Amino acid sequence: MTPEERVRFHGVYAATVCPMQGAEASIDEAALEAHLVPLSIVDGITGFLINGHAGENFLLSGDEKRRVVEIARRVVGDRLIVAGVNQEESRAAAAEAEAAMTAGADAILLFPPMSWALGHDLGMVIRHHLMVSEAVAAPLFLYQAPVGAGRMAYSSDVLAALAQLPDIVGVKEGSWETAAYEANRRLIKGVAPDVGVMASGDEHLLTCFILGSEGSMVSLASIWPEPIVKLDAAVRAGDLAAAKVAHDDIYPLARAIYGTAPAYFATPRLKACLKLLGRLADDQVRPPIERLPAPEIERLRVVLKEVGLL
Repeated sequence: MTPEERVRFHGVYAATVCPMQGAEASIDEAALEAHLVPLSIVDGITGFLINGHAGENFLLSGDEKRRVVEIARRVVGDRLIVAGVNQEESRAAAAEAEAAMTAGADAILLFPPMSWALGHDLGMVIRHHLMVSEAVAAPLFLYQAPVGAGRMAYSSDVLAALAQLPDIVGVKEGSWETAAYEANRRLIKGVAPDVGVMASGDEHLLTCFILGSEGSMVSLASIWPEPIVKLDAAVRAGDLAAAKVAHDDIYPLARAIYGTAPAYFATPRLKACLKLLGRLADDQVRPPIERLPAPEIERLRVVLKEVGLL
């Protein structure tokens, strides 16, 4: 893949949720369209991360994930679609990636299998990525898991080897720690200078953007994309005063969704915020995840008022 082809994938992506309804928590296709339409016309949004963690990809069937991509492709026009692929078995990951590309995705974000938290080696990781790459011949994004995820976060040796695979266009850098972000960015740029490093820590985007990035893939942009676009543009222009204003706008909501324990409430919090804002009729999530308790929802209501969204 050429440097010019990789540059095409730089920019700010909104990582979307997957609206659900009813006792079966089935996908609400009309609500998904309504979620995507206003985001697809925001200036500065390069594209969408569909079927990421915020989209509950680990709880959707293969057919459901394909359908989500099909709907997104119909709605978002010429904006780029990166489809998350999250499977334990490499052949299943390859099949899911093929289905996503056929449904209209432009690239694949390949998540590490959750079983790798128990251990993995370089050969396993490379084999998994190559099997997907060979199946789809499509641009691939890597996922660098949070430092708190233990062994799921790739070691320096593994990350360096992955970054040099021919179809890799970028890394969703989700370390959720600025020191690790900087170290991983320096490592990647040292071995694969054209591979984009996408900041993903919503609470500390300012720091990551200043350290350097080729864009961002964040679920906060599915609620409030404009200040994230402004933050990115301000840092690129060297206007740190404007960047600080955008960061100060973003920070309270990012902190409320991502920086408050328990961390696994992030997706229900995103959906609850969208419901409070009148952009989602139902904040249903799939078991074993549950809806937020009333005190959590009230806390989010206060923060949405504080930042001027509600």
